[in-house]
Amino acid sequence: MKRKQSGITFIGFLIVLAVVGFAAFIGMKLFPMYQEFYAVKTAAKGLATEPGVGDMDPAKIQDLFFRRLYINYSENVKPQNVKIERIDNGWNMKVNYEVRKSLVGNLDVVGKFDISQDLTRRGGGGE
Repeated sequence: MKRKQSGITFIGFLIVLAVVGFAAFIGMKLFPMYQEFYAVKTAAKGLATEPGVGDMDPAKIQDLFFRRLYINYSENVKPQNVKIERIDNGWNMKVNYEVRKSLVGNLDVVGKFDISQDLTRRGGGGE
């Protein structure tokens, strides 16, 4: 008894190709949003290690934060998205922003990002 081997049909191959292509398309739309989120998170953590950040003026903190974002080509975070509040031993910086990318036609992908970072490192004797 011989069995005839059969593989994927041309129509099946086209369906698989369409699904993989659509997934790749979605990934290409989402990747820059999450790459920017990682850059914002890294900038906030880097700012937390800055000597004397717990004693700085909020305007100076915000300026340093946006300088770090400028290096990473982050363009969706605006000054109105950054809130700096006093806590017991320094500052707490909250960054809340939204990214909207066009997907297909009138469909959009919306990403809402929320970061909170304590800035408590005190300056040394040299400041």
